[in-house]
Amino acid sequence: MDPIRNPYAPGAGQRPPELAGRDEQLGQFDVVLERVARGRPERSLVLTGLRGVGKTVLLNTLRSAAVRKGWGTGKMEARPDQSLRRPLSSALHQAVRELGHPNADDVDHVLGVIRSFAQREAGPNAKLREQWSPGIEAPAVRGRADSGDIEIDLVELLTDVGGLAADVGKGVGVFIDEMQDLGPDDVSAMCAACHEISQSGLPVIVVGAGLPHLPAVLSASKSYSERLFSYQRIDRLEREAADRALAAPAGEEEAEFEPDALAEMYAATGGYPYFIQAYGKTVWDQAPRSPITVEDVKVAAPEAERELAVGFFGSRYERATPAERDYLRAMADAAVELGADDIGTVATADVAAFLNKKPQSLSPARDALMKKGLIYSGERGRIAFTVPHFGRYLRQQG
Repeated sequence: MDPIRNPYAPGAGQRPPELAGRDEQLGQFDVVLERVARGRPERSLVLTGLRGVGKTVLLNTLRSAAVRKGWGTGKMEARPDQSLRRPLSSALHQAVRELGHPNADDVDHVLGVIRSFAQREAGPNAKLREQWSPGIEAPAVRGRADSGDIEIDLVELLTDVGGLAADVGKGVGVFIDEMQDLGPDDVSAMCAACHEISQSGLPVIVVGAGLPHLPAVLSASKSYSERLFSYQRIDRLEREAADRALAAPAGEEEAEFEPDALAEMYAATGGYPYFIQAYGKTVWDQAPRSPITVEDVKVAAPEAERELAVGFFGSRYERATPAERDYLRAMADAAVELGADDIGTVATADVAAFLNKKPQSLSPARDALMKKGLIYSGERGRIAFTVPHFGRYLRQQG
């Protein structure tokens, strides 16, 4: 079939042509926007799930919904080796610009507070670093969000931004991807700031997205985080939604899948949105004509798997050291031996048994893999892959 008309989009964070199976999350967020617009209290939102389930796509879609309501929005991606100050300042700078506040002096004041927050180093010898600012021309405001204590500074910063938004009857949305990679102090500060903003009734919402253990990260920082955020688990698509994700874009191009072909696609992809797009693109390119048949899917599947092996699985596997790769393979073997699937959790003691080593001796490899985002621990003593079907990939590598 014509590759130029191929409707599928297997890209990182790239919105698919049909955002299927997320109507519930979109509807709930519309309620949040309306409640905040009417001055009603509302919790910030946290999206969690494995890689490839479409968290970033959904995060971007929620941001677009806020923009359509006239909100000021900004987005950042957390990184384990980076402080919250600079990326958050850039995100809030954009949000303030989008608000369109008519009073230039008020805007300059808040922009100056953002600049102060961005330039303040932490620690006993904290000082303003004038050599960097998030593109803000307004002078830094001394004595506001510049104490060097991230928790105090973030509360003051979001309070001032929220006050500016309230003046024009709008809201501000801060969208944070890979939220589990925030440092411990930054996580604590974010929870405290969200708590203060909620109590003050200011129109500021934080929407975070991260791996399944993100709720545990937040809870370990502040016990009240369990009541502070609305948690939504983003999972693979049910069969009906997966079929729609394939059939609707094909229909737009005057093509279709036979029912058996859709069943075969679901079996191959497991309903994971990224895999649906990856298989959909390859099957479309290799199918000779419409309707796409089950044989077309079977013929194209090996090519789709090869591309995933290089771009989706392989790129992550290459980041692991030899010792870490041994640990990953032992996880995959333990999951099969114990009857767990490729995303099911396994005990760290079982992994150690497969390697014939003491669990304590494997702690460095396990901790490094967690920092690299290849595995996570949802409960004490148990671990799982962050990537669906990763165990199957490892076993195929031999």
